Amino acid sequence: MGAKASTIWYIDAPDPISVLRESTTPNWEASVALVGRLFPEQVAVPTRHAPISESAGASPNEVFVGCYPGVTVVCTAGLSIAKPSLIPESWTRPLASEHTYLVATDPETAWGAFAYWERGALRRSFSATPIYIYEDSGLPLVWERSFWAGEHPLVYPPGVMPDPQSLPFHPQEFAEAANAEWLGFRYTGAPRGHEFDPAALPVCGFTIYPPGQRPPVVAEPEPAPAPAERSIKRWLRRKSPEPRS
Repeated sequence: MGAKASTIWYIDAPDPISVLRESTTPNWEASVALVGRLFPEQVAVPTRHAPISESAGASPNEVFVGCYPGVTVVCTAGLSIAKPSLIPESWTRPLASEHTYLVATDPETAWGAFAYWERGALRRSFSATPIYIYEDSGLPLVWERSFWAGEHPLVYPPGVMPDPQSLPFHPQEFAEAANAEWLGFRYTGAPRGHEFDPAALPVCGFTIYPPGQRPPVVAEPEPAPAPAERSIKRWLRRKSPEPRS
């Protein structure tokens, strides 16, 4: 079974793969600022750092952000929509980036999607399950050829007949190939060739609350006061035997 992912990437670096391969710490201040821009009506509470391999499939009330030099990623469940072309511009180009990439997958429904914007203009969008295409917009990219040519066929269990309308590939594998082409890694399986391990790429986590619904901060109990220090000389003097007369 593949990994769940719902991510959007804003790219200005000429070689984003090298940036991600060499990054060890995301920019916390930039991440906080971007979350505030994307969720202006909600309250974002910082939680933890986590690798993108664990954070790409964020739950509905979570968002993970990684800001690196010329490369930014946002992981949020709100991006898992059947038609990526409907994602508003406030999400496809909040940073005026040159390129925007969307990659989303869901193993429970065998759904996969990817999209590519250039300076805010949609160039390519694909979204499908193995037997239904939700969106197929724009000219196929060069790296897609082997999939459409049937070089990555769906594998069915013994005795299961393929649906006559099935695609010649698995949509999740198709979406992960887009991620590998653009960003240098896959969520599923061991890294191949020059791909790097997404477990080594950290992102910043936040919990999102509607206005007025943030839980109150529980104050930690005050630590007990330390016992007053006693003079070691005084202690020794009290313990020493009285001299005999």
